[in-house]
Amino acid sequence: MTQPKKKAYQVIVDQINEYLLNGKLKPGDKLPTERDLASRFNVSRTSVREALRKLEIKGIVEIKQGSGSFIKTPENLVVEEISSTIMNAEKKLIYEMLEFRRMLEVECASLASQRATSEDLNRIREALEMMDHAKNDVELGLQADLNFHISIVCASHNSIFLQLIKTLSGHMQDTIRATRRQRLANHERNQDTINEHKEIYLAIATGDADQAAQLMEKHITQIRKELTESLLNHIGE
Repeated sequence: MTQPKKKAYQVIVDQINEYLLNGKLKPGDKLPTERDLASRFNVSRTSVREALRKLEIKGIVEIKQGSGSFIKTPENLVVEEISSTIMNAEKKLIYEMLEFRRMLEVECASLASQRATSEDLNRIREALEMMDHAKNDVELGLQADLNFHISIVCASHNSIFLQLIKTLSGHMQDTIRATRRQRLANHERNQDTINEHKEIYLAIATGDADQAAQLMEKHITQIRKELTESLLNHIGE
């Protein structure tokens, strides 16, 4: 079954969200004129105006008569909007990245438990401590989570695995952002998430390869389960 074609205005909205995600646009930046946007996206100025209205309603854009349109969204709202865009537009990518992560990180957790140096363990523990301190800081928590998992891959001391994770770190960050948004919508899940990471660290630090692999697989499987449940809950909305 083919996906319905996106409306012209939605293409513009999604593109601006992507620019926010990759840092090409930041709060305070002025958007191109309606004419320039229409030319850039090969759409009518009516579609441009509709896209700008949608972005204004969501609090992402401020339209100043006579001056133009400006990015106004505070960082926390940018994160929420971008996460929503990823969830709605790239569900397939998220699931594929989770499949990749399960394949790669389960093996890396096992290898890390056998090969990690004191320096490797310090990096993993520092990421864990950062995650614990982040609590309500969305971006710090995201970076800590990403650092934790990449540090485990580094601790496997497999150069091919490390090159893979570096190449795909952008996609990995996007999926962690989206899945953390789902997991941590309930604040009680925050400590559960931290505890899961602590258990993985302890297994690696104590050299228990089988336990480390099992816990990593359980962690990623649980993320996928919660993501799927969340998507089911939104059916019909």
